[in-house]
Amino acid sequence: MRIVTAAEAVSGIGSGQQIFVHGGAATPSALIEALAARADELTDVELIHFHTEGPAPHLAPEMEGHLRHRALFIGANARAAVNEGRADYVPIFLSDVPELFTTGVIELDAVLINVSPPDAHGFCSLGTSIDAALSATRAAKTVIAQVNPRVPRTLGDSFVHADEIDLAVEVDQPPYEHADPEIGDTERRIGEYVAELIPDGATLQMGIGSIPAAVGLALRGKSDLGVHTEMFTDVVLDLVECGAITGAVKEINRGKIVSAFMMGTKRLYDFVHDNPMVEMRPVDYTNDTTVIRRFRRMVAINSAIAVDLTGQVSADSIGTRFYSGVGGQMDFMRGAALASEGRAIIALPSTAADGTISRIAPTLAVGAGVVTSRAHVRTVVTEYGVADLFGRSIRERAADLIAIAHPDFRDELAAEARRLYHV
Repeated sequence: MRIVTAAEAVSGIGSGQQIFVHGGAATPSALIEALAARADELTDVELIHFHTEGPAPHLAPEMEGHLRHRALFIGANARAAVNEGRADYVPIFLSDVPELFTTGVIELDAVLINVSPPDAHGFCSLGTSIDAALSATRAAKTVIAQVNPRVPRTLGDSFVHADEIDLAVEVDQPPYEHADPEIGDTERRIGEYVAELIPDGATLQMGIGSIPAAVGLALRGKSDLGVHTEMFTDVVLDLVECGAITGAVKEINRGKIVSAFMMGTKRLYDFVHDNPMVEMRPVDYTNDTTVIRRFRRMVAINSAIAVDLTGQVSADSIGTRFYSGVGGQMDFMRGAALASEGRAIIALPSTAADGTISRIAPTLAVGAGVVTSRAHVRTVVTEYGVADLFGRSIRERAADLIAIAHPDFRDELAAEARRLYHV
């Protein structure tokens, strides 16, 4: 591992190369900025990553033709570039991403990662984001790392040895934080409905945002909950501290919070540092349906942009405008459904745009992507209740979903259901 400046670290990156970039709270901003600073010297360099936090100079319009982002999941800072044609979007299950690198479907010339300093044995931790960064690091020809004492030393399958790092840049940059979201009345009611579906001893998967936060608030009276998830936030820490999460009855990885990445506050990053209760694993483990289904009471909680009256779920686009990504929704929806007492939940507010649009729709918008098919959807929750769709016909589904739509839209939805589905 050779210590160099950021400019020296990226000086060997050439035109036409493919580079994986560590994402989320672990975004290696010093390396990205150094690469962007020499963009005029380069053509057609492809940067491959999930969502990143912090400055994103490689996504600026003037980078077109020099640096191009290939989005495996579209973050807020990449939406404009993707929808303006300056960046590309790859629809892919999160569990399949490591395979892109291990099989050479995408041949990586380099990776830019953000790691903790080497321990006494020479191992550096990937910290807050293992996801596909571990497989990318192992597959890349050149490994370029920010060695950063602020990166929490997370345990599990999260380590890269210093001997595997070619070029290292010493930085002192805290992980990017994500503040606790505000919980409104709508989210609070959704959280309460979802919590009623979760038994003691259940193993949970839930993501980021106000609905997961509201679910967490409603779960504080539960006992012996476990966590097996692709990502987690301070919500999980809150439930550990109140005694609701112990992991004591998990069928595998008992007593462990298992995750692939995290986004939260400094409080969360301090909690995970050197904590044996937290086991970080790549997404081809956390999101593997054969692993997920082993938890008898697996509960997966995911959200959506819209659900049509047949149960189709759109989650990665608003019409033809790409918004986020496929992510791990299908991995966990199917895995939880296959568990013997599992529950797969789509939870969403009944309206959008300040109440002017119903998220329960007669049909999905033209061009909207179906992330979760109507055959995979089991349970849909809004602030107006719970619709159990498993085994229900199209006519029955339409009626059940109308019952949990916002009252202002129910007559319109009923008329469309009669026209389209003979309800």
